[in-house]
Amino acid sequence: MEYKDYYKILGVNKKASQDEIKKAFRKLAVKYHPDKTKGDKASEEKFKEANEANEVLGNPEKRKKYDDLGQNWNQFRPSEEQAGRQSRSYQGQQGYGFGGEDFSDFFEQFFRSSSGGQQFSRSEFQSPGHDLRLDIDITLDEAYHGTTRQFVVDGETLQIKLKPGMYDGQQIKIKGKGGKGRGNGARGDIYGFVHIQKHRRYTVSKNDLHCVVDVDLYTALLGGKTTVETLKGKISMNITAETENGKVLRMKNMGMPFYNEPGKFGDLYAKVNIIMPKNLSEKETELFKQLSEIRNKN
Repeated sequence: MEYKDYYKILGVNKKASQDEIKKAFRKLAVKYHPDKTKGDKASEEKFKEANEANEVLGNPEKRKKYDDLGQNWNQFRPSEEQAGRQSRSYQGQQGYGFGGEDFSDFFEQFFRSSSGGQQFSRSEFQSPGHDLRLDIDITLDEAYHGTTRQFVVDGETLQIKLKPGMYDGQQIKIKGKGGKGRGNGARGDIYGFVHIQKHRRYTVSKNDLHCVVDVDLYTALLGGKTTVETLKGKISMNITAETENGKVLRMKNMGMPFYNEPGKFGDLYAKVNIIMPKNLSEKETELFKQLSEIRNKN
């Protein structure tokens, strides 16, 4: 999600006092409140942004994090002890504070005075719920085969299915399952961000996979076969005679699946790493000397 400058949204500078922030928010909240703008989507979005900015800047602890970390202030990353957790979510506040004042009380007072004494019930005041961020860590194998994750928002257990071919940084939207709105306000959305963990063998480039495959000297010189582990399982790969160290061999359709394109795959590129023989016997040493002499004569 894009970085939001909360100071700019409220129209205050970074040295503004808490009182100045509160006053700036009240001014915007009155101007863009849905009960006053009557369904104007642009005003509703500004109202929502002002609430979000006030929730952060109006809280000294959150404000310090925001000032120190910028766009990453609310980004959660698990510690090593938490690495086994499958997913995590942020649960937003349902109400908006005015230093102890109730949000709807404030607007009841405002609209009562501005409407010539007309009364508004609490149920008439509503605001949309917050959008929430969900970071989802998956393995490369799970990205290849697909997987599911469960998480809890406001006491509700939700399950999402991640299709094969998910890529690192991919964003998914879960509509209407975010923070609950106030009154009859619509519920927010959840924005999920997929993070693929590093694999011990493969690196990923779009839908292609890259790895290193060990080949013994004799197979590299004379040709033969070697076993390669792929995400589909172990397969046998042909090695042509006189294969050079560092040569890259392409294995078609053995890479990552394309998202939402069943049956379509990238390729696997295997870089040959020739393993030199060690602890040669006297017989082997003698034979290599003979080969060297033959080679030098030619």
